[in-house]
Amino acid sequence: MNNYLSRKMIIYLLNEIGLDESSIELGLKLSIKNKTTLPIFLWSYGMLTIEELDKLYSFLFQKMD
Repeated sequence: MNNYLSRKMIIYLLNEIGLDESSIELGLKLSIKNKTTLPIFLWSYGMLTIEELDKLYSFLFQKMD
């Protein structure tokens, strides 16, 4: 994922999903450490619901077009 999409994803998580910056920072650090994607990490640790995960992926796929 390029930096443009990464920034857009973080802005989406903050503004649309309502995650705290600290949650996103922790998710970023641990997803890198565990070699997993940020959305899957956030979902697997209960920071995102399955519906929010679906909305996030829909948003990301729209931005990739």
